[in-house]
Amino acid sequence: MTVQTWTFLIVGATFLLYIGVAFWAKARSTGDFYVAGGGVSPLANGMATAADWMSAASYLSMAGLISFMGYAGSQYLMGWTGGYVLLALLLAPYLRKFGKFTVPDFIGERYYSNTARTIALLCAILVSFTYVVGQMKGVGVAFSRFLEVSLEQGIFIGIGIVFFYAVLGGMKGITYTQVAQYCVLIFAFTVPAIFISLQMVDNPIPQIGFGAQTSDGTYLLDKLNQLSIDLGFQEYTSAGSDDRVNIFFITAALMFGTAGLPHVIVRFFTVPRVRDARKSAGYALLFIAILYTTAPAIAAFARTNLIETVSERPYGQMPEWFTKWEASGLIQYDDKNGDGLIQYVADPSINELVIDRDIMVLANPEIAQLPAWVIALVVAGGLAAALSTAAGLLLVIASSISHDLLKKNLMPQISERKELLAARVSIAVAVIAAGLAGINPPGFVAQVVALAFGLAASSFFPAIMLGIFDKRTNREGAITGMLVGVIFTAAYIWYFKPQLGGPGTPDGYWWGIKPEGIGVLGMILNLFVTFVVSRFTAPTPPAIQNLVDEIRVP
Repeated sequence: MTVQTWTFLIVGATFLLYIGVAFWAKARSTGDFYVAGGGVSPLANGMATAADWMSAASYLSMAGLISFMGYAGSQYLMGWTGGYVLLALLLAPYLRKFGKFTVPDFIGERYYSNTARTIALLCAILVSFTYVVGQMKGVGVAFSRFLEVSLEQGIFIGIGIVFFYAVLGGMKGITYTQVAQYCVLIFAFTVPAIFISLQMVDNPIPQIGFGAQTSDGTYLLDKLNQLSIDLGFQEYTSAGSDDRVNIFFITAALMFGTAGLPHVIVRFFTVPRVRDARKSAGYALLFIAILYTTAPAIAAFARTNLIETVSERPYGQMPEWFTKWEASGLIQYDDKNGDGLIQYVADPSINELVIDRDIMVLANPEIAQLPAWVIALVVAGGLAAALSTAAGLLLVIASSISHDLLKKNLMPQISERKELLAARVSIAVAVIAAGLAGINPPGFVAQVVALAFGLAASSFFPAIMLGIFDKRTNREGAITGMLVGVIFTAAYIWYFKPQLGGPGTPDGYWWGIKPEGIGVLGMILNLFVTFVVSRFTAPTPPAIQNLVDEIRVP
């Protein structure tokens, strides 16, 4: 059977599974819709958290960025894994004990202020919307390849599918759907890695294989270094001095942003007890590690195979995968010298090939000439990763509007039925808007997601951390700090991202810090302002101080 036939079969089967689970676990109350009734087991919640966490950025884009950036791409790997550990150990159990549905709910209660709640929900919507834009780009990439349509058409198809099961199931449906999606995505990610590791170094363990020797006795990474140097690129395993500043800032932004991500935090409210929140965090870390330790191997395999396949090869002799991706617009070839040979080099004046980093994981098994069913399986995994996270993010947007804005602020007497309706309408509007924005995102999937993490770091992390560990932090400090942090970070991102209409250029970056890493400075500003303002304004009420003490009791 052809790749497309296999893809229709495997993707169709997985989608039927997701839809069936969504119907089985359909939300029938606000408790089901927001936190799955609080009755999910730690193991299931660990899988669901891992699926929610490992978005299209982790599955599709991270290995693709590493394959082109080499060592410097490790900032995404280190930032996201380190951030999850920070969240799981430092914040999640305390937030679960506090017992609120959403991050804006926690901030509103902890800082005894509807103003603080409103600012937090606006930040949650901004962070989640930015994040979901990246997921919709990932959905579009996957659909554009297996349906052989343009990226735009792929995104529109993804809009319809995400809308269907996110609106139907709420958190209860999404949780159990994500368990299934985790199984699909992790199987789809590791199987081709095992195949290619055996093919290239005769070792079935990718984590070991990418540091092993090839059949000619050369270490794979040494071979890749030489291939890169021959084409004028930086040595694959070396990080230039220009990258070190951004390796630090982007890694830190991803770590602290992780600890403030509302769609991950809310997962810890779906288990019955605080003890279960800790267990599910541990399970999730184990499930996440499987993919994150495999990604560097996939990056090295893909980069090596790509260079050996395309370099100095006649355009007319390129394999079918190349022309299929070219039709989607995600590979672009321009024969500048008219000789019919593909010149793939670092020098942009003579380079003839432009490759979207987000296709590398999906194209990897095709480049390696693996069986058609493996190629189809990878597509199904990419869709599972993008759809699982998109659904969780959309739920945050829905709960921020229906629960935090309407129920807690504008319409306190709203019925449960109308609150659910408002949540579902919010999802519909958000998914359409995110899909349209995903057609021309401000970067590759992982870069767009990194922007969302920076916004989360600069807005939520200080308010959450100080809210748990500093009784003296008051509403005036939290409100001022969140505003200063998120406005500074958002303004910097807008100014230096031409896709967003900003007038700035990379030559003007402050201290050389890219927009993906500026959230660290925003976070520091937030912390400083919050701390200072809290010390020069009225102290926190005794009831709130007692509440903070109670949260920290084991």
